[in-house]
This record gives sequence, structure tokens and C-alpha cells, in this order.
Amino acid sequence: MDPLKDMREYIQWLEKNNILIKVNDELSPILEIPAFLRKVMYSKGPAVLFEKIKGFENWKIAGNLFPNLDLIKSTLSVNNLEEIGNRMIEPITSPIPFGLLDKVKALGEVSKLSSYFPKKTSKAAFTENIIDGKDNPLEKIPFFKTWPNDGGRYATYPMVITMDQDKKIINMGVYRMMIIDGNKAVIHWQIHKRGALMHMKAIESSKEEIPIAVAIGSDPGTMLASVSPVPYPIDKSLFAGIIRGKGIELYELDNGIMVPSNAEIILEGRVLTNKLVEEGPFGDHWGYYDKPIEKYPLFIVDKAYIRNDPIYFGSVVGLPPLEDAVLGKAIERMFKPIMQVLLPEIIEINYPVEGVFQGMLIVSIKKRYPGQAKKVMSALWGIGQSSLTKIIIVVDNDVDPHDLGKVIWSISCNVNPERDVLILSNSHSDALDPSNLYPSFGSKLGIDATRKMPEENWGKPWPKIVEEDEEILRKIEPLVNNYLKKVQNNPNYY
Repeated sequence: MDPLKDMREYIQWLEKNNILIKVNDELSPILEIPAFLRKVMYSKGPAVLFEKIKGFENWKIAGNLFPNLDLIKSTLSVNNLEEIGNRMIEPITSPIPFGLLDKVKALGEVSKLSSYFPKKTSKAAFTENIIDGKDNPLEKIPFFKTWPNDGGRYATYPMVITMDQDKKIINMGVYRMMIIDGNKAVIHWQIHKRGALMHMKAIESSKEEIPIAVAIGSDPGTMLASVSPVPYPIDKSLFAGIIRGKGIELYELDNGIMVPSNAEIILEGRVLTNKLVEEGPFGDHWGYYDKPIEKYPLFIVDKAYIRNDPIYFGSVVGLPPLEDAVLGKAIERMFKPIMQVLLPEIIEINYPVEGVFQGMLIVSIKKRYPGQAKKVMSALWGIGQSSLTKIIIVVDNDVDPHDLGKVIWSISCNVNPERDVLILSNSHSDALDPSNLYPSFGSKLGIDATRKMPEENWGKPWPKIVEEDEEILRKIEPLVNNYLKKVQNNPNYY
């Protein structure tokens, strides 16, 4: 299947495949629609399209567009999401081509990579309606208030786009955005994010403003790319093409920022580098209200572009599992091959949904030498998004990190707290973690739940795990199955 061209085609695809609820009752974006979306998501329901929005005539709102992993795989036409990560690493992990046929094949792979690059276009549907910033465009868009004690209305899935002016690299990240009035908002880009890096570079260059744009609503691949923790300096528009299997089209705004031409809404403006304001509270994905101590940059909207018959996309967060949990698991699968290139001993990874992704990571490894589990913890705490993970648990390769029962068994049996628990004090941490000592500053916990080698166990060999006798098992299994069938076929069997 060719990549879906925009969010509208995606919604049509969802409806065609009976994965969409259309809501005809009039509901408000203030608390009502967010509550509806949470209820549907907690019930493992489908995507939702609201057709009557209180206070916003002619608008529609889409939500829960990423309700499960199988849907994301179907949308992106992949059998598993690891395929996307493999697209990034294939050029450096494929065997060196020596023969003529191998070289021709390798040339084809390089050619395929070029198809992921973005293309510039002079047409964009969002230019159908242009509203000047002085006319308060933010009042005309149905932003959510998602929780009763939130500090105001929020854009909950804004794709905030900046550009590295020196290298012309496009950054695109999802940072919550609190609406102040008709043409001003606060952008919550945390210290570890690429947007904050651009902010710091602008201050160092004595720039008073950063040109930025905010895109709302796009094709599913681009929306997934925007929320993915792609390390700088990889271009986010390129990564969108890698996810989609085809490059995206970009439209250049008057302020020089390149934006997805298929967006529903574009906000063009600037961040004032030296103007920081209070933000929050906001009920976030940790399940608590977050009220930052630190202040965040002010965004001035100079112009808004909105398609005819517009569709707003809003996501909701709170106690897991909600839509962000599905997105987190998709990112886990996409980035697993990349983590395995950096740390080849990694067999499998699991960011448990209830661990809210920055809270906990479980990793299985093929252990070859003493201290390897702690080496893996240290490496993961030093790279990319995993550096923000608070708790890392390492298990042996024969333990599935997704089988939490086996993980608990490994911790219970294999961990001597004095020897196998590592506490890293005074470390950087996720800015939203409610247990932080100070903003983005806390500690980390590592648990080595692997079986220990003699060097790690005061010279003692590790006991052998109990195993069935294969010959006896072959004899017993059919007998057991036969007797179980008799019992299970009994209508009085509980």
C-alpha cells in the first residue's frame, strides 16, 4: 500500500476498515471530548471522529488515531515495526559487496534510501484559509482542556518545527503547548529535547527570536516521526520518509521554516529567546499534574493556516494505558534494531506500559563476561532517550522481558541486593518525573537480574536450573493432554 497522503485519507482508511467511531452528539473540547477519548482507549476501542464540536462550527476533531500496534503496522504496510529501524541501519550492517551481482544489489539499496528524502512543493491545502495573528487565530481552534485542574487549553499533539540555521536540519518534536490567548502560547520543550537545543544555540548566538512553525494533523508516518526520539543531527523530515517508505513533501513558509504540506493546521511564528513564562499545571502521562518550577519560552503566532472543513487532532494522556502508550511501544519496536547495533548483546527490550517509558526498561542480554549487565546499564544511560530511563532491569537471554512473571522470578532468585543493585545518585532525569529532586535531576536504579558467573559470585558456581528429562517428557505429555481433555470437556469443570 502506498503511504497515506494525509490525515483525511487515514481517517477514510480507518472508516473503511471499521476502526472508527463517528460521534454525532455535540461535545465540548473542554473536558468532554478528552474524557470520551480516555474512556474509549481504556476500553481498547478504535479511533474516534467527533462531528459536532461545541463552540466550533464546521470543525471536526479526531482522536485515538493510534489505538493499537497492529493498526500502526497495517497503516505503514510493515509486518513488524522493527523493519523501520532496519531501514536505517541496513547500509552500515549489510555485508560488503565484492561480486558484481552483490554490488548491483547494494546500489539498489542505496537508491531506495534516496526515495526517503523529502521533496519541496509550492502547493499546500492548508493555504486555503490564512488568518493574521492579530485576528487571534488560537481562539478559533478547538484546543483541549484535558483535565479539570489543567492551567488552560492545550495543543496536545503539536508538531513543533524548528530549523538549525547553520546546517539546515529540520527538527520536529511533539511538545505540549499551553494557549495563553488568541496569538500566544507557551511551548514546553524540556531541557533534553531538540527544540531546547535550538533555543540554547539561539541564545549563544545572541538571537532574540527563533522562527518556528507548529503543524497539527498529518499522515500517520509523519505524526509518528515527530514524536520519535531521533537524535540530533538526524533530520526529522528524513526520518518521516524512512517510516513512511517514501519522502514527505515540504512547503516553505514566509519565515523560512519547512512544514509538511499535508498538515491540517499550520501556526507560523517565532519564539522569543529571552522571554520565559510560567506554564501548567497539566495532567501528564505519569498520571500526575505537572507544574514546572522552571519557565518556558513564549510563542508568538504571526499567521495561522487552516484547511477548509478542518479536522483538529488531539491526543490525551493520563494514567496508562492511553494512546501515548501505543506510540511508546511503536517507538520501542522501531528503535530496537538500532539499540542492538550499538549493544549487540541485547536480545530483547521492553518498556512496560505502566512504567511510562521513562520510568522502566527491561533488557535481556546474551551474557559472555562478568559485569556485562552493568556495562549495558551504563551504556543505555549514556545514549539518546534511554538516558532518561529511571530504572533498568537486565535479565538473561532465556528470559522474555515481556513476561513480567519471569522477570519477577529472575529478580527474586538472581539478585543479591548488596551486589546486584546499582544506584546512580545526582543524575539527569525525565523532566516530568514527579519523584525528581529538582527539575530534570534525580537518580537512577539498575538491577542485574542475570545469573552470576563465578567472578561475580565470590568464586562460587551458579546452581543449575531444573529441567525436564526429554525422554520422560515425550512419554508424559500425550498422557497429560488426554486426561486434561476429559476433565475440560466436563460441563461442571471450573
